[in-house]
Amino acid sequence: RNMSSAGPEGRKKMRECDGLIDSLVYYIQGAIADHKPNDKATENCVCILHNLSYQLELELPDRYAQSIYMQRRNISTNDKTPGCFGTRSRKVKEKQQDTPLPEEKSSPRGVESLWHSTLIRIYLSLIAKSTRNYTQEASLGALQNLTAGTGPMPFAVAQTVVRKANGLPSIRNMLHVSNPTVRKTAVSLLRNLSRNTSLQSDIAREVLPDLVSILPDSVPESDIAYETTASICYTLYNLTHSSSHNARLLLNTGGLPKIITISMNDSNTFSRASRAASLLLYSLWSHTDLHSAYRK
Repeated sequence: RNMSSAGPEGRKKMRECDGLIDSLVYYIQGAIADHKPNDKATENCVCILHNLSYQLELELPDRYAQSIYMQRRNISTNDKTPGCFGTRSRKVKEKQQDTPLPEEKSSPRGVESLWHSTLIRIYLSLIAKSTRNYTQEASLGALQNLTAGTGPMPFAVAQTVVRKANGLPSIRNMLHVSNPTVRKTAVSLLRNLSRNTSLQSDIAREVLPDLVSILPDSVPESDIAYETTASICYTLYNLTHSSSHNARLLLNTGGLPKIITISMNDSNTFSRASRAASLLLYSLWSHTDLHSAYRK
């Protein structure tokens, strides 16, 4: 667990170690099957996998990156943009959201397991069943890592979390736990998921009222709470900037007074959250059909 946080070279060596990732996944599967999701060794295994999933999209070996790019090119026959999925051009980004991963192997090995739907479902199962905060945080954090990039892999993982594995109810429950770090990681994961436009209506329906409910009524008291508040505002921005329906949902759940209060606080420590709230207000005002409701 300590070695897995030793930086990019350490992650690379551990990902390449024959049988290591497979063994970690095998152990966690056994713990879940034996109804032992709070086992300390399970926590260690999940924390290792969390660390090994960090910056995975950028650090994948070329053979995997090229495989994912080739799948994208085969689907988008009119796309002539060269490069693998690490490319950051606007044209590539515009086409990534509807790009699936290459067909999943029934028995993934090694690094292939890190983004496989089997492990995604394991993380969601641990989020739902474990009461151990470190295990919850590591499971959420691994999914956050896997959905953090701009290539086809993060968007495909997001599709699996939301649509194929029905993970939103479990993630939503983590918004209401007492541990602030778990809450912060859950919100960060939702922020990543909300960037996927095809999933925004599902996410808004499932968790937007919960996000509004955990917004503070006044300036929060800790750095973690500042960061969580900013992430909530950016998530709400993603969910509402193109949807008048979602903006009205935010309005009807009592979000507007909270967002105004947050935006008006200009203290240095709270400035990031204040900027995020101001951006959200600016976006909400772009829905001209809601102006009368806002004024009311």
